[in-house]
This record gives sequence, C-alpha cells and structure tokens, in this order.
Amino acid sequence: MKRVRLTVAYDGTNYSGWQTQANSVAVQDVLNRHLSELLGETIETIGASRTDAGVHALGNIAVFDTNHRMPAEKISYALNTRLPEDIRIQKSEEVPLDFHPLCVKSVKTYEYKILNRKMPLPTMRHYAHFTYVPLDVGKMRAAAQYLIGEHDFKSFCGAGAQVKTTVRRVLDIQIKKEGDLITILVTGEGFLYNMVRIIAGTLMEVGKDSYPPEHVREILAACDRETAGPTAPARGLTLVQIQYE
Repeated sequence: MKRVRLTVAYDGTNYSGWQTQANSVAVQDVLNRHLSELLGETIETIGASRTDAGVHALGNIAVFDTNHRMPAEKISYALNTRLPEDIRIQKSEEVPLDFHPLCVKSVKTYEYKILNRKMPLPTMRHYAHFTYVPLDVGKMRAAAQYLIGEHDFKSFCGAGAQVKTTVRRVLDIQIKKEGDLITILVTGEGFLYNMVRIIAGTLMEVGKDSYPPEHVREILAACDRETAGPTAPARGLTLVQIQYE
C-alpha cells in the first residue's frame, strides 16, 4: 500500500466544483473514475480544497491509496492520457501514509481576475469577471491592507458555512493591473466559505468609490456578512497553489 499525492489543474467551467455531489459531475468524480480504471481498483481521492462550481485550479492537491505497483511519479503521465482536456495532473508523488491534505498546515494562494474595460471579451468570459465601471486600483490596494493579518472574517464568510471559528490569517494581498486586466492575489493559512470571492467583491466596491478604503476596517469589526460587498462570480477565481510545511 502506498499513498500518492496529485497536483491537479483544471478548468472548472463544466464542473459542479471539486467535491462529489448528487446529480452533477465534479472534478473528483472524474479523477476517481479514471484512476480506478487505470489502477484496476476502487480509488477514492481526498482533496485539499473544495472549490466551487466554475472555480478553476492550477495546483489543487489530492491524495489516494493504492496497491498498484506503478511508480507514483508515473501515474500522472498515464492518467493524463485518460482524462478530459480540462483536467490535467501536474505532478504525482509518493507521500507518507499518514499525510492528509486537510490535516497538515498549509498556505494557499488564490487569484481573482477582473476584466475592466468598456466591452467584454468572449475569450475571457470563463476566466475573469467583467465590469465596465472603472476601478481605482490604488484605492483597492489601500483597502486590502486592512485585511492582512489575523482577523475575525465573519463579515467575509458565505452563508451556510459550518466552522468552529471565523478567525483566519491572511498573509498577503497583492493587486496587479496589466492593461485591462486586474488580478487580486490572496495568500493565507486558510479561508472561509466564499471568503476570497467576498474579499474581491468588497475591493471592487472600494474601486467603484461605493465607500472609502478605511471602511473595510469597519466591515471587519461588524462581523456581519450584510456589511461587506457582494460575492464575486466564481469564474474569476483560480486556486493557484497550496504549499505544505
């Protein structure tokens, strides 16, 4: 028996998210099916991040156990020949049997892309949120500084989340602008349900001058979801990487 860790990239457009659920097709379903066929045994993967429907990934992490003799590093190549084009394994490697992607301390980086121009671009429709309202990136950067550090992010937690605490640590937020494309990079030790998308939605409100950058401090203090900005659409979000200690 060995445990294999996969680094998984996918275009989430056609999937109901990472996690298996009834009456829909998830990325995990596709991986489990093709791994089971490849290795000739029932495989159930465990994912590190349960990305939502329409959310993309460059480096989500999954593990599974197998008795197959195929070397762990070869599984990525064999599996990629079977997978659909919108899912690709970037790396496969053997890890200790006690490694669990949800129980090991990690740092995650997400990016949220915004296409900010007069007219939308069809080729970007699945990968960036479009808004024609001009965004002030300088004000967005100033607002983002209030979110860095350890805070109670209850105002930035989507409804229905079942967590023991809403306190999280955000290590860094960078906002870059290249032409018409704005990218918000958020790095942290863990995130609440829809947290990054609500951060993006709130920073866009600041960029639109709906409220000043310092108002974000008041939103945090309120611990009330109604005080923060809208949840930005899923299509602009990508899980960039997960780094383990």
